[in-house]
Amino acid sequence: MPGERLSVRGTREVGRFPGAPPPVRVELTIQKEEEKKKEGGCRQWFRKTCLCCCKRQNSDSYDITDKVEFFKPPAPVPEPTKPKPENGEAQEMEAKKLSVSSVDLLSSKTGQNRQEHHTDLYQGDELIIRRGQTFQIEMELDRPFNADDDHLHLELKTGPLPLVSKGTHVIIPLVDDLEDERWEAKIVERNGNKIKLSVNSPATAVIGLYGLTVTTSTSKGEVPTIHDPKKNITLLFNPWCEEDAVFLDNEEEVKEYVLNDTGRIYYGTEKQIGARTWNFGQFNEGILEACLFILEKSDMPPSGRGDPVNVVRVISAMINAQDDFGVLVGNWSGDYSDGVPPSAWSSSVEILRKYHSSDGTPVSYGQCWVFSGITTTVLRCLGIPARSVTNFQSAHDTDVSLTTDVYFDENMELIRHLNSDSVWNFHVWNDCWMARADLPPGYGGWQAVDSTPQETSQGTFRCGPASINAIRSGQVYLKNDTPFVFAEVNSDKIFWQRNLDGTFSQIGSEKKAVGHCISTKAVGSDKRADITHLYKHKEGSDEERIAVETASRYGSKPEVYGAAKAEDVSVEVKMEGEGPRMGADAHLSIVVKNLSSQPRRTTLHSQVAVMYYTGVLKGTIRKEQTPVDLLPNEEKTIEWMLPYQQYQNQLVDQAALMLTLCGRVNETQQVLAHQTTFRLRTPNINITVRVSRMPCIFRTAATEKNDRKRFCPPDSSCIALRQPSAEACVGKEMSAKITFINPLPRTLEGVIFRVEGLGLQEGHEVVVGDVAGHSTVTLTEHFIPTLPGSRKLVASLDCKQLTQVHGVADIVVLEQ
Repeated sequence: MPGERLSVRGTREVGRFPGAPPPVRVELTIQKEEEKKKEGGCRQWFRKTCLCCCKRQNSDSYDITDKVEFFKPPAPVPEPTKPKPENGEAQEMEAKKLSVSSVDLLSSKTGQNRQEHHTDLYQGDELIIRRGQTFQIEMELDRPFNADDDHLHLELKTGPLPLVSKGTHVIIPLVDDLEDERWEAKIVERNGNKIKLSVNSPATAVIGLYGLTVTTSTSKGEVPTIHDPKKNITLLFNPWCEEDAVFLDNEEEVKEYVLNDTGRIYYGTEKQIGARTWNFGQFNEGILEACLFILEKSDMPPSGRGDPVNVVRVISAMINAQDDFGVLVGNWSGDYSDGVPPSAWSSSVEILRKYHSSDGTPVSYGQCWVFSGITTTVLRCLGIPARSVTNFQSAHDTDVSLTTDVYFDENMELIRHLNSDSVWNFHVWNDCWMARADLPPGYGGWQAVDSTPQETSQGTFRCGPASINAIRSGQVYLKNDTPFVFAEVNSDKIFWQRNLDGTFSQIGSEKKAVGHCISTKAVGSDKRADITHLYKHKEGSDEERIAVETASRYGSKPEVYGAAKAEDVSVEVKMEGEGPRMGADAHLSIVVKNLSSQPRRTTLHSQVAVMYYTGVLKGTIRKEQTPVDLLPNEEKTIEWMLPYQQYQNQLVDQAALMLTLCGRVNETQQVLAHQTTFRLRTPNINITVRVSRMPCIFRTAATEKNDRKRFCPPDSSCIALRQPSAEACVGKEMSAKITFINPLPRTLEGVIFRVEGLGLQEGHEVVVGDVAGHSTVTLTEHFIPTLPGSRKLVASLDCKQLTQVHGVADIVVLEQ
């Protein structure tokens, strides 16, 4: 019949693109051969051009899309049919795009990720992980995942301009098997529409805050779907990972130098070593954010954050505010009226929170132990093992001579304007642990880093990281800032006298004047550990002398170490017990020895000056001369005393004094020169802790629900009552009695106490006012512990007349 039409419904997939609509009904008009011959070519063309004018004059329908002429193709070979699913879900899955409904980062503090990555101590429920270690995430899709047709990958981005080439834009593919040292993900669990991924990161990955997205697609080639869960991942250094440069192969040391949030910082003099407790608080709320903010505020590009050497060097610069609006303003003037005195701080937490909340406004004020405490906090928070280290008799070399130079005039008076080198009573910096791929083998391990602004390094106030092994052996040509740290711990003190023609001659030296009792908190206890042997060989040994002379070759005065002169008279200063105390006369002993078989005679010139702990002298408060006659091989002791009335109104921070002795032996012209520093010891604050019986906050049958105003009856089953009365527990009220006795016969003006305890109570001030001479102050603090474990309650006193007064109480807090 003319214009015969056939109805065809396709049974095969239509189109090449995944997700195409199901087949539609198609009508074909087939024109028979004899009808084709009846119509001329011109008419065919005209009809195609103007269909409205040349309609067919028959009753058949007409397809306006044109009648397609074709030869009947050969019958297709039938394809094997796939077995039909029991329901239509599989067919619907093949046609539907794959998209992510939700992502769960499994970031709970008690979950597997943070427990395995040792980040469960950080506050909050964000995902905090360490590089070089796998972590898990779960996601829910809009349909089951089909491994044959579906594709999925993760993307992590950090920094303002993420780039794949810089390691700041990470594309994480799905793989069948995870391999080390690369970003990869593997599906480890499937449950309906849910999948669980195990994700691996390399041990060299850039640390910091990453934004996460998930991209899905299928093999049918449609536009990929990107899901942004609006969740961030924080990646830290990993001292538990062997491939990480900060790996520390000692579990107890990792616990101490990464996980311990309190510590001890030492101060005073080598003969009067004091210790104060410092709350590092690296896990406290807001501290991780503040540490990442410091990195963002620095000039270091995010791509440099994978190398701990770079990160430590930047932190060293950013902790001080000297030239880059860093965290803390240094102040050694004694005037802190527009800020907090350095001695009043006992925690890094408040300082870092202030800096972060003010969008990077430097906090006032700090000195070396505060800079060190903050540096320890930041490095531990980022995952780099770190400790605060105190060097007693710490030299400050200002001219890269690698010696500490002292200049006298023709009359053996100190020439103040030339004595720019100084020896601090103590100086606190940091050690941090890392491999040093940028140095020859053998120079990894502990590295010295100093955030106190003393001298510039490559134009910025910073110091380190300098290999301690290089410092010990005098290899001062190795970076970073090794000469400066070497001079701090092992430079010789060289004495110079001005000649009549204005030149200077070397008249003596002290080879054991610098770098004593280098101290840090011991692992696992509050005892002091002496680590001097790590920084230098035994004083006076051949190895130590070789290291000094090796280092001096690279200094500005290599000619210092010439032929040694004979010296047979020595002078030293000794101190009894813990040394002089504040408010009393100061007593010292000067011991002069004649090592020769001939008599010797000299006159000792002594002067004592008030000194900032940095070695800068404020002013001389007493001078005297003492003639000394020595028989052959005689040792003579001279008792020296400084009355309280002479120093009471002269002291500055740390209550430090320097005694300088000099003289010339008449018979040999040997020059005697010796300097010693001492401090007047201040009293401690006494803290006595008591556990109070508290109103019940637990729901029991014996009390009303959540009734905080009632005590439980003695026969109730309340948890609080079951705890021993002498023990502290979370949620149970405690009190602490804080006692201080004024050691001075004068009134202390404007006394302020600062009290803080991590996991016990927030830091706060208690204004006391004036405290009369020799009177006692007693405060009682009430608080409720919020965290279990070993805790420390720290108190410090701040007033103009008395500094470095503090106390600590150890409290073991039990779970509820």
